[in-house]
Amino acid sequence: MVLGLDTCLASCSVAVLDGERVLAQAREVMARGHQERLAPMAQAVMAEAGLSFDRLERIAVTVGPGSFTGLRVGIAFAKGLTSALGIPGVGIGTLEALAAEADGLVFAAIDARRDQLYGQAFEDGRPLMAPDAMTIETAAARLAEISMGRPVTLMGSGAHLLASMVPAARILSLDGADARQVARLATGRAPGPLTPLYLRAPDAKLPA
Repeated sequence: MVLGLDTCLASCSVAVLDGERVLAQAREVMARGHQERLAPMAQAVMAEAGLSFDRLERIAVTVGPGSFTGLRVGIAFAKGLTSALGIPGVGIGTLEALAAEADGLVFAAIDARRDQLYGQAFEDGRPLMAPDAMTIETAAARLAEISMGRPVTLMGSGAHLLASMVPAARILSLDGADARQVARLATGRAPGPLTPLYLRAPDAKLPA
């Protein structure tokens, strides 16, 4: 029994799965406010599934890359649950969770602003490169080298940035990862520390 969570991008998503079976799920598009919505959403999902939190066997959460504030909200909530329930947590990369929405060759891309994106290529769920922050031109060059002309799906909020550079690509622009995919990926994954994945320093700076 796995509770999946995602707050890394412009949505808040929660799902509870029993193996591969989705018992309940909820998702709201939001640029801000994850901290206020996550706990009530998790409570509502568990109630819809007819489960108490002590029935859970692990907690899965996206750990980044993504919004500096958003990913910390999800990780903090997941850490609190794992500690209170005495169950393991599993961190899932946001790009991997996005790529799980499609088969074949997939390039998951998140708009990182400042003419950059966070990207990672997968083939049928298998990573072909490490997640990285890169310019749009660098991402297009890497993808051309990996794809060698094969059909590719561009997935995520950064997909539109590459669309003109990748002919005939399938475009799936998503606001965030689906917590159902997060939970599914965590089912066969070894638990470990829930550590944020930062690919560059946060945009916000402390005052001098």
